[in-house]
Amino acid sequence: MDRRVIWAIALMMVIAVAPSFFLKPRPKAVGRTSGRADSAPVAVPAPTGPLVEPPSRRPADPPGPQAAETVTVSSPLFRYDISTRGGAIVQAYLQRYLALNPEDRKQPVRLLHEDAPVHQLAVTVGPDTIRLADWDFVPTARRLDVSAPSELTLTAQRGGVSVALTYRFRPDDYEIGVTGRITGLGPVGGHLLVSMGDGLRQTESDSAGNYYSYAIVTKTTESKSHPFSKFKVGEPQALEGPFEWAAVKSKYFVAALLAIDSASSPIGGVRAEARAEPGRKDVTRVAATFGIPLPPTGVFTYRLYAGAMEYPRLRSIGHDFYDINPYGWPGFRTMIRPIAVGARWLLVWMHEQLNLAYGTVLVLFGVMIRIVLWPLNQKGMRASIRMQGLQPEMQRIQDKHKDNPQRLQQEMMALYKREGVNPFSGCWPMLLPWPVLLALFFVLSNTIELRGQSYLWLPDLSLKDPVYVIPVLMGASMFAVTKVGMKGIPPNPQSKMLLYFMPIMMTVLFLSFASGLNLYYFVQNVVSIPQQWLLARERLRARGEPAPVPSGKKK
Repeated sequence: MDRRVIWAIALMMVIAVAPSFFLKPRPKAVGRTSGRADSAPVAVPAPTGPLVEPPSRRPADPPGPQAAETVTVSSPLFRYDISTRGGAIVQAYLQRYLALNPEDRKQPVRLLHEDAPVHQLAVTVGPDTIRLADWDFVPTARRLDVSAPSELTLTAQRGGVSVALTYRFRPDDYEIGVTGRITGLGPVGGHLLVSMGDGLRQTESDSAGNYYSYAIVTKTTESKSHPFSKFKVGEPQALEGPFEWAAVKSKYFVAALLAIDSASSPIGGVRAEARAEPGRKDVTRVAATFGIPLPPTGVFTYRLYAGAMEYPRLRSIGHDFYDINPYGWPGFRTMIRPIAVGARWLLVWMHEQLNLAYGTVLVLFGVMIRIVLWPLNQKGMRASIRMQGLQPEMQRIQDKHKDNPQRLQQEMMALYKREGVNPFSGCWPMLLPWPVLLALFFVLSNTIELRGQSYLWLPDLSLKDPVYVIPVLMGASMFAVTKVGMKGIPPNPQSKMLLYFMPIMMTVLFLSFASGLNLYYFVQNVVSIPQQWLLARERLRARGEPAPVPSGKKK
């Protein structure tokens, strides 16, 4: 029985940890895939290089560039800065979140690199490319305070080519509606190229963990993540569409283009090119350009999302956009996500409605889970005691039929049926808490509500304990609960392995896990000690031995 428990727990941990080392996305060359007839993938050219305009439509030299202005669009939720030079979003401030990195600490999160705006447009017509990055746009307002749904329109013209671009904002949402029209290109359509910058700014105290989360994520029939670490400088890659949405993400924030409306053309493809940064060997900046078919009318429409990865917002968008922030790895996600979503909702509800610190919420959550599972554990452990009472008879059957495996199995099953016991009934109650533990692993690592939340000496429940106190306490509590639970069990090599090896292995494994996860598991172990002690008394009484006496009391 102990051996099965050990292997089951070890297997669960392998399933939880191994995918991060072995699952590697494979970017593909752009090509046609199944989908709508108008959704042929777009070969996305590089957004860099000289400006090329059709000779027949090339305007005369302008009298001189105008001074670029910044239009500020703000609400209690966000502040977006839009430049009149190119009409792109040059900065996004998230008013409800503070930066945790030393450079910007305690200032509102700045999402974008200063030299890499989001939603910078270009147009291809045949072999020619018109980049709008240096066009001067005229806005309908110099400042926009969004207290209700509002619009900002920017217009520009060169020669016979005109561009009208409209942004639509809502005060309580990071979604931005985009519509536009480009005229003067002639009777044929082209392709709209949308630059989404080259990654998001570093905003976290754990810069390594944030960099590890940098990725381009795309959605066809299912979402697929392309981590920055898989791209190589000097080797541009084309990701195959069509896509319903595509995004550039960090650990907690995202900039995305959503082509999910009935009037939207799908994203035909994504061109990604890693950029080198002085003094860094790992890739932390990848320029991403999304290609969208542009009809002869020159009209385009889609949505942008530039903000926090708050699960309720992501889910309300639909089209599996919540997969931007996955709870689990592909294949494993389906089982874990419902538990993770429920656990996240309960943690946030307890924090907001009961006005409790998240650390206190995790303590109460650990106690609650053990109370809920108490009857199941009682039933399972009592079944285990009954199994131990059958050990002499089981040994007799094994000795009698050791040369006949088929007869041995038949006799053992007959014994189980006659005595009304299930050989596995003592194992599954011990495994029930593990799906919750694994779900909390993802919730605490990825849920933005827990970002930067301190508790006691722990500076951030979503990060590891910098002094490693809580994982050591967790390991000690695991040893204690195992030691108490083994009273009355005859010593054997498997039980010794469970007693000493598992706490050490789990402590080492949990050293780098979120401190909140260690806190939860520590509380679970401590709360289960009284139950283990009561069951140990029953086990000893069943064997006719004296029951254990709590320390400090005389027999």
